[in-house]
Amino acid sequence: MSNHSHKITTHSTDRNGGVSSGSYQALNLSYGVGDTIKAVTENRKRLKTHLKIHTLLSAKQVHGDAIFIAEKRLKKDTEVENYDALMTDISGIGLMIQQADCQAVTLFDPVHKAISAIHCGWKGSVNQILAKTIRAMKTQYNSLPSELYATISPSLGPCCAEFTNHAKELPPSFLAFQVKENYFDFWKITEMQLVDAGLPKKNITISGQCTSCSEDCFSYRRACRESDGKTGRCATVIVLR
Repeated sequence: MSNHSHKITTHSTDRNGGVSSGSYQALNLSYGVGDTIKAVTENRKRLKTHLKIHTLLSAKQVHGDAIFIAEKRLKKDTEVENYDALMTDISGIGLMIQQADCQAVTLFDPVHKAISAIHCGWKGSVNQILAKTIRAMKTQYNSLPSELYATISPSLGPCCAEFTNHAKELPPSFLAFQVKENYFDFWKITEMQLVDAGLPKKNITISGQCTSCSEDCFSYRRACRESDGKTGRCATVIVLR
């Protein structure tokens, strides 16, 4: 999924084309899942070559709602701890979200030339991380929600998003997006939250690819279903050109 208009690139990887082996085969982009540092470093290098960029900014994601703002150019790849959203108005930095079922949501402000990348699992949805990031972009860059463009990456689809404890975990407002008993459409939940935050529906692009169904994607749900839960992470990157 690539979008080269407006002088940005957004790109979601699949699991093909890397050097990792076993459960992480092949393009695992996370240092935090048990793969070798050497393999992940090579995989990230390949991703940067593909995107024609020099630096990646990523996070050790914790399903929280903290937002990291990159205010200066990076001399080297940087991974910040305890953040789940990244934003910048500096060109050439690839904001990277790592995922294996969670959504990566990217935001682009073509007027003020600013971008964000958000790790949005169900906890992020409950914590309103999207609305918080949109507010932060308004504060930091004067971004107007009505001028933002959003993409929703390959992620857990309504076919596979089972939440047996949804009465305890999810707010009542999410019940409108229950597609059958215990199954929810989080793509539509995200779309609703973006629209509620002020984005026009026409500015929102949903990949529509379910990571749990697609063998081309890493999926924690599938790995738990089929084996010990060990798996790699795909990534979604947005870069301002």
